[in-house]
Amino acid sequence: MKSKIKFKKATSPFYSELQKEVNILLTDEVIKKANRLLIIKFLSYSVVFVLLYVNLFNPYMEDKSWAVMLNYILLGLTGILLAFNCSHDCVHNTFSKYKKINQVIYYITFNLQGVNARLWKKRHIASHHVFPNVDGCDADIDDNVFIRLSANQPKRKIHAYQHLYATVLYCFYTLHWILIKDFIYVRKKELANLRNQNHSWRSVAEVVILKLAYFTYMLILPVLFTDIPVLTILLSFLIMHLTISLFFVLTLIISHLSLETDFPKADDQGYLPYDYYEHQLAVSLDYHPTSRLANWIFGGFNSHAAHHLFPGLPHTVYTIITPAIKKAAVRNNFPYHEKSIASAVISHYQYFRKLSKC
Repeated sequence: MKSKIKFKKATSPFYSELQKEVNILLTDEVIKKANRLLIIKFLSYSVVFVLLYVNLFNPYMEDKSWAVMLNYILLGLTGILLAFNCSHDCVHNTFSKYKKINQVIYYITFNLQGVNARLWKKRHIASHHVFPNVDGCDADIDDNVFIRLSANQPKRKIHAYQHLYATVLYCFYTLHWILIKDFIYVRKKELANLRNQNHSWRSVAEVVILKLAYFTYMLILPVLFTDIPVLTILLSFLIMHLTISLFFVLTLIISHLSLETDFPKADDQGYLPYDYYEHQLAVSLDYHPTSRLANWIFGGFNSHAAHHLFPGLPHTVYTIITPAIKKAAVRNNFPYHEKSIASAVISHYQYFRKLSKC
């Protein structure tokens, strides 16, 4: 019988000192400003999303294939940014002090992207945030037939070329998630650290109905109520997914899968090599974490150390607290990883190449 996975007991003053510094930095005025910014971002991305969708029914678009394709691409990217900047905060209950508001906004905005909100929340909160980058405990790096995500996972012959074909697979990530991945999850009894998973017929029906709703508003309604050629709509929809898949994967996967990040393995007693807080730093990679522009675009995913250390804070404060995290890490000889986004993407592919050889 396997030992229960657990962290080593914290012996460093890292987090206690850091928490005091963060409390000083985050005054009432700073928090109010951060919360206002969350609302502004939510309204901005929501309005743009609605306007782009309505524009699909603009008669001007009917004989302009390039405009339809561009509109779909921008619609898809705006939807992803809405999820980055609003849905993610809502799932951590940091968007509003009212849980119901968080739940409603998260449920609507996430399902608008075609992926099931309930299933993702369970994986993200109950699996990924519990033991990030730990095999068998993090659903985000669960054993994959086509891509080896950790040196702790078995190597198959096909993995020798994964750094070459990974980008092709990435292009279909969101469509795979919508059409296949969610249905795999409702059938799995065990997923990483999640055991004895049971999904009622109602929850399965919800998944199916929401998928149908997504394809209805994204494909069927434009076909029925515009004179845009069906082939143009289908091709635009496909190009949109290729674009947002690459954007989604290459801005998220680099936060945990790179040469710099660690993939801790438990010893015979079930203890991981780090305490909880050092673990979060060891498995995370930041890119432009103090940039306001990056924060506006990526919703704090670029400040991943801050997010994993303080998931109960809105992402709009990450630019403020990250310098304190860096200094505290240096003082306590804790790891802290930071690169530019371009260097992080390169590091990701170098990591895959390394895994293809060992």
